[in-house]
Amino acid sequence: MCGIAGTYRWPDGKVVTDRLTDTLAHRGPDGAGRYSHPAGDGEVHLGHRRLAIIDLSDTGAQPMLSGGLVLTYNGELYNAPELRAELVAAGVCFRGTSDTEVVLEAWRRWGTGCLPRLRGMFAFGIFDERTGELVLVRDQLGIKPLFLLRRGEGLAFASELKALAVATGGSLQVDHAALVASLLYYWVPDSRCAFREAEKLPPGSWLRCRPDGRVERGRFWNLKDVATEGQERARSGERPDLAAVVGESTRRHLLSDVPVATFLSGGLDSSYLTALAARDRPGISAYTIGFRAEDARFEAMPDDLRYARQVAGRFGVDLHEIEIAPNVLDLLPQMTYHLDEPIGDPAAINTFLICSAARDAGVKVMLSGMGADELFAGYRKHLANLIALRYQRVPRPLRRGLSRAVDRLPVATARRGYRSVRFAKRFLSFADLPEETAFRRSYTMYDQDELLALLDPDLAGTVADVLTEHADIYQDNDLDDFVNRMCLGDARMFLPGLNLTYTDRSSMAASTEVRVPYVDVEVVRAAFAVPGDRKIVGRQGKAVLKEAATSVLPREIVYRPKGLFSAPLRAWMSRDLAPLVREVVHDGVLVNSGFLRRDALARMVAEDAAGQRDFSKHLWHVLTLEYWYRGATSGSGPSARASV
Repeated sequence: MCGIAGTYRWPDGKVVTDRLTDTLAHRGPDGAGRYSHPAGDGEVHLGHRRLAIIDLSDTGAQPMLSGGLVLTYNGELYNAPELRAELVAAGVCFRGTSDTEVVLEAWRRWGTGCLPRLRGMFAFGIFDERTGELVLVRDQLGIKPLFLLRRGEGLAFASELKALAVATGGSLQVDHAALVASLLYYWVPDSRCAFREAEKLPPGSWLRCRPDGRVERGRFWNLKDVATEGQERARSGERPDLAAVVGESTRRHLLSDVPVATFLSGGLDSSYLTALAARDRPGISAYTIGFRAEDARFEAMPDDLRYARQVAGRFGVDLHEIEIAPNVLDLLPQMTYHLDEPIGDPAAINTFLICSAARDAGVKVMLSGMGADELFAGYRKHLANLIALRYQRVPRPLRRGLSRAVDRLPVATARRGYRSVRFAKRFLSFADLPEETAFRRSYTMYDQDELLALLDPDLAGTVADVLTEHADIYQDNDLDDFVNRMCLGDARMFLPGLNLTYTDRSSMAASTEVRVPYVDVEVVRAAFAVPGDRKIVGRQGKAVLKEAATSVLPREIVYRPKGLFSAPLRAWMSRDLAPLVREVVHDGVLVNSGFLRRDALARMVAEDAAGQRDFSKHLWHVLTLEYWYRGATSGSGPSARASV
């Protein structure tokens, strides 16, 4: 896992590429490399920061040059052994054992035709000295990031947005539409970028730059097509052996020349992966988190530690427990810097602290259960949206009465929060709505009226555009299965926009690689070949995955209540961060610039403090957005570590 960067026919390309690459040092502390070559009437410059995982020798160093092809590559290729064997049989002689060299030689033999054959997570730039062409590529599911910036006929690219901001001297302009989207979702969707000129290369796609200035784009993998094919497989009666598919993916994700450990929350997804990994790597290490007792009590959080200990003891796993009692005032600006864009999910802090502890213990690679909830309908919102269909059949007067009664209930007192009341209020906020709108409201932060009330009135058109984009993406499918429509929406929006993004940035901030065996092309194919009525059975989400896991895990782990990989936000907001919230609401840059309305924020703070509504997530995200915006508008991009 690494950091990649480069420029193509860009003024001062060498200097800019050096800046890009230096900004990514945390992604690759084991080595650095540069490459330069003429390209048309300009030059190409490639940079690389190395985190050595496979082939720790110099033969794995990058940018890798061989026979006129040059590659700067970030990722892991889990089917590298098979591709290597095929290439060797075709006469290719390899210098080392890295998967980087496999990618380079596969490109030489098959060009873009090699891309659908690559099984892993990757983003790379490959330059052909003979044609002068540079091609940028991003993996099928958007696990690895790739940002790019085009000016005239020039292009700059990097693994992180902060690098582009630094390299351009803070000249990038904030895209307020992206910030509106981040308020809706509490993250910037993968289709948008927080700076106007910059963009994210879409998952499963490539971009080719030619020395004559022409730019060509193409796709080599489309999740919508995979979901459609899965539906046809299900109709034909095909039943994928999910236990075999997940087991095989986990084995492949253990490929490494350095120690590998796992996240172990004690929930189904991480427990299943840890148990499978322990069969192949006896004594494997795992890392889990706990919270200060008073914070966990206030948040009414389940005791996940006891489940993690049970799994570790049963499978001989070396468990490391980390208590998270962070100084959030220090961590907030630190995480804003590392996350690149305004992301309001505090799980990023958990990931960063776990990866930091693992790295201190000499671990470079971690396995995560990320992706199982999206693909197998494991979130509460999936079940809630199904229940909402039945709720809509209840007579309207009864629904109105129930809504009024729940609305009067407090979500918290001074001593504790009431999770069931929060869930009930959340459910009733979308239960009467049409499918796409209900699905959006079940996981986003505001409805349309609330968002309009919070923002500068001039942004009303932008709000409409953001909501229309969600509807367009959600409805762009040929599926007749409601549950799989939700899973596809999550896999296209929620997974790459939030979960994979914060996982990549938080782990790489700690110079640690996180692998996601559920977010594997073969697991995804199998997931969409499972009908929705096998994913949610009764009130059980992820039913088909639970069925597969019972061959390995005890039932009390498989069927335990769902935990949350989150943080005690209500406790933090009511204690540690309360003075900061007041300051940002009354005198923050977002309020003073007119982007956010002070009166709307003040109402949110008052209602939250009174226990009428739970606005802890909303206010946490306002803080992350405030820190990000200060850096972005100070002239130095998101790298500026603002202090309040």
